[in-house]
Amino acid sequence: MDGLKFGQSGLYVITSLYLVWCEMRPPCELVVRYVLPAFRSLVARELIEKYGFSQLAAAERLGTTQAAISYYLDSKRGDKRMEKLGMIPSVRSAASEVAEGVATDKFSVIDAMVIFCRLCMALRKRDVICDFHKDFISVPDRCRICPDASLK
Repeated sequence: MDGLKFGQSGLYVITSLYLVWCEMRPPCELVVRYVLPAFRSLVARELIEKYGFSQLAAAERLGTTQAAISYYLDSKRGDKRMEKLGMIPSVRSAASEVAEGVATDKFSVIDAMVIFCRLCMALRKRDVICDFHKDFISVPDRCRICPDASLK
């Protein structure tokens, strides 16, 4: 890294870079790291419990590994803050729709992605993603990152 010198101020430079990195976490990054695994967890659980899929079969259909499915089912993947996501009716409905489409071969991978992307947009409009984002970084009161979200 050009211009970085370690010594007395080295810790300050590294700390400053870390803070900049933390502040540059857009909502979409949090969706990928937390919301998507929580959603996959709901879909995987339904594929296994309702449609009798094995963990391996669910993993193959969802484009992930059996180990990831095992983690999803044991609640080791996804953030604990995302547990409330599964309580939102539109999230449960979208997960059920994807699980049914996957189980009955009525959905392509693209169909499932479209449903998730629409769900994500709806969650952003309802400030669910904004509230989650605020748990990670300092967001101004009149934040306009989510363009369709209402101003507070």
